[in-house]
Amino acid sequence: MRLFPVVLVGVRFKMLHDKLWLMIRKNTPIIRQATTVDAGLLTELGSKTFYDTFIEANDPKDIESYLSEAFSLDKQLEEICDPLTTVLIAEVETRAVGYAKLQAGVAPDTVSGTKPIEISRIYVLKEYLGQGIGQSLMQSCIDRGKSQGYETIWLGVWEQNRRAIAFYQRWGFRVVGEHIFQLGSDPQMDLLMERTRL
Repeated sequence: MRLFPVVLVGVRFKMLHDKLWLMIRKNTPIIRQATTVDAGLLTELGSKTFYDTFIEANDPKDIESYLSEAFSLDKQLEEICDPLTTVLIAEVETRAVGYAKLQAGVAPDTVSGTKPIEISRIYVLKEYLGQGIGQSLMQSCIDRGKSQGYETIWLGVWEQNRRAIAFYQRWGFRVVGEHIFQLGSDPQMDLLMERTRL
């Protein structure tokens, strides 16, 4: 009879374990490469994540100007079809919750690492921040870059986006320079960051 409490505790532990495992699995994203079918999705997801990230600190007219240019359906189709571009989508339970864009090409002079590739975008829906989606996208970018023979990964980040800068620093990126990012009528300063060991 004394085994009953032990069995009960064991059952409760298993239920708690199963519940936690379900929660972990529920928010573990599937990362896949975008196809032309995803152009509309990326127009919507890209616009929403950019708007939510920057609207509080910027003029809405500048945001709208940038969104209309950067996230049109035609622009997304063009980027998906570009052989130098790889767009990755993070999905949780079939919902697209974030994305990243890798761009091959010439890097700025201040990026000194060999064989560089750029993460030109990496964004997550506001309600999914802090749930490991950004980490999964970053790891996928690094894995994809490495598998394609790149040795350096670099990006530009707005100097006032402290959350993003701290995230990149945790992933081993360091500041190597700066450049101007034109947001509508507002020329903003971006920090250039690179990671040289993939």
